[in-house]
Amino acid sequence: MQTFDRIEWEVFRNLDLDGKGRCLTREGRPFHVLLAQQFSRAELEELGALATSIRRIAKDRTGMAFLRERLSDKRAMLYFTQPSTRTFLSFCAACQILGIQIGEVRDTATSSEFKGETKEDSVRTFSSYFDLIVMRSQESGLAERMAWVLSHADRPVPIINAGSGRDQHPTQALLDIYTLQRSFEHQGGIDGKTIVFVGDLLRGRTVRSLSSVLTNYEGVRQIFAAPEAFQVSDDITAMLEARGAEFEKTASFEKVIPLADAIYMTRVQDEWDAVKGESSGVDVSAYCFTAAHLDALKPNAIIMHPLPRRGEISVEVDGDPRAMYWRQMRNGMWIRTALIAQIFERDGEIRDYEKSG
Repeated sequence: MQTFDRIEWEVFRNLDLDGKGRCLTREGRPFHVLLAQQFSRAELEELGALATSIRRIAKDRTGMAFLRERLSDKRAMLYFTQPSTRTFLSFCAACQILGIQIGEVRDTATSSEFKGETKEDSVRTFSSYFDLIVMRSQESGLAERMAWVLSHADRPVPIINAGSGRDQHPTQALLDIYTLQRSFEHQGGIDGKTIVFVGDLLRGRTVRSLSSVLTNYEGVRQIFAAPEAFQVSDDITAMLEARGAEFEKTASFEKVIPLADAIYMTRVQDEWDAVKGESSGVDVSAYCFTAAHLDALKPNAIIMHPLPRRGEISVEVDGDPRAMYWRQMRNGMWIRTALIAQIFERDGEIRDYEKSG
């Protein structure tokens, strides 16, 4: 298999997601992070362990000072042309933990794109000034294309895909897996667990990415609970069938609550409506988790949500210890810190520091 820096763009573009994922490993570690499919189970576990090491080191001032020196010679551009709060701030915090200076573009009206510059030229410009580019865009495939361009440039710069179109959100999948790792570390791990996805599964890129990553684990059962209009797409079920993963689709959310080890709630993704307001015609009232559902949930199960929420989880649920979405969000900061440290090959230094302490 050709590596990303040696493959022709047309060849790469026409590969399936698994084929693309295999191209993106660079000497056993990530350089660009573009797809959920590029991570193996071993890599997921290694990254989770590194994130846990970082959060332990960061508990005191001496440890934080050590972390801030790891990448104080680097600069990162946060290029977020699609609205974001959690993902943007999570990457901002991750860079600050490692001492990385950041620049940002969040509104193209304040950039040269307002004058007609293409996104491709904007990214090439950023690569002249920064050592890392974190991209979030409504345009599917843009991060892949620009990563390929920069891999073949005089100054290769890594790109992290922070969300592209409706297709991929790989670092969200990483923080979701990290949350599952930590939640089930004393319950046999992720193997054999039942994960129930709920809501707008057709257009939720977080669901697409996590569903794929979960196939790295043995005996995981995936249940997709959604109204017909928002049910998971055929390409996801085809992927699961090809990998021999157990799954089912259902219109009944309440029926599957007692089966769940983790419930992954999602909001209606109406920003993708072809016609404004068309999503309002779909009744999603039966796909909300309320306090009344807590009794049906297993004692050791967890409730997740990529956020923001819009009524899919009642605020009365927030105080239940099984409500994991706020910790899930914080996990994103730690796993993204670990990912950036790994990209710049500082993971060994971090592990050695923890051992010496």
